Amino acid sequence: QVQLVESGGGLVQAGGSLSLSCAASGGTFSSYAMGWFRQAPGKDREFVAAIARTGGTTSYPDSVKGRFTISRDNAKNTLYLQMNSLKPEDTAVYYCAAQSTGRWIPSRVTLYAYWGQGTQVTVSS
Repeated sequence: QVQLVESGGGLVQAGGSLSLSCAASGGTFSSYAMGWFRQAPGKDREFVAAIARTGGTTSYPDSVKGRFTISRDNAKNTLYLQMNSLKPEDTAVYYCAAQSTGRWIPSRVTLYAYWGQGTQVTVSS
């Protein structure tokens, strides 16, 4: 029901920054809690950040806490991820995803029903 398109990935040196965007179309953007996930080759999809439907409440794993910031602009139907102090281990394909069912459980990947195509983030050492 909702289409998600990520952008902003690229190659950056360790310690640098990148800003990712996720443009949503279809559905009602504000009805979805949103998340960012990443997947490196040979690994499972990993939770990166999540934000409540109206913003304000966010969630991060320890691996990115203090470095990454998730935000949303419901008027623009857009989700953002600001990534600072990037490390080589942050290298992955980054996906945005939408969750609309039940209680918001930020890190539960199986609750996100809609996914973007992903954008590659590569951090060189």
